[in-house]
Amino acid sequence: MKVQLVLISCLVFFQQCSFSQPGPKKEQQGVPKTSSNTTNTTNNMDSSKQNPVYSRSSSEKVNLSEEEWKKILPQEVYYIARQKGTERPWTSRFEDFKEIGTYYCAACGNPLFKSDTKFDSGCGWPSFYEPISKGSIIYSPDNTHGMKRTEVMCGRCKSHLGHVFEDGPPPTGLRYCINGVVLDFDKKKEK
Repeated sequence: MKVQLVLISCLVFFQQCSFSQPGPKKEQQGVPKTSSNTTNTTNNMDSSKQNPVYSRSSSEKVNLSEEEWKKILPQEVYYIARQKGTERPWTSRFEDFKEIGTYYCAACGNPLFKSDTKFDSGCGWPSFYEPISKGSIIYSPDNTHGMKRTEVMCGRCKSHLGHVFEDGPPPTGLRYCINGVVLDFDKKKEK
């Protein structure tokens, strides 16, 4: 009976958040967690130098082959963004991140979320209640792992970001449960 309760509890948890799959470990990739007091915080490396399609100002759609993506993205970003992976819960440096600024797609630089829409959902992944614009996110039904969910992808490059659920705070009632590996952050400059 206790085993059944534990299994049911786990199933409910995974239905509420992204399905956790093992992925490349950050320490194996040589990617340390970055201090939250830096002005510009990129998740893996200076994406603009390594990735020719990365732009925080372009709205031009990005259409690359998977081989091209694999060449320009760090392994852990490629795994989540292009293979629809999921980072382990409570491993993202953005989970408890409190800086004020903008979150961008780590694959292409598309603006995704403002920090004032981020909230602590307790699910283990960075959560937001509203994207920066209607076009910054695209949606797709996701019926994998025996669950009915809505996948969210970058509106510019169609990289997998996470899922959206209808259990968020006002004003939208939505919770965008996002893999931190596919986020870059730029701290708002003080005036």
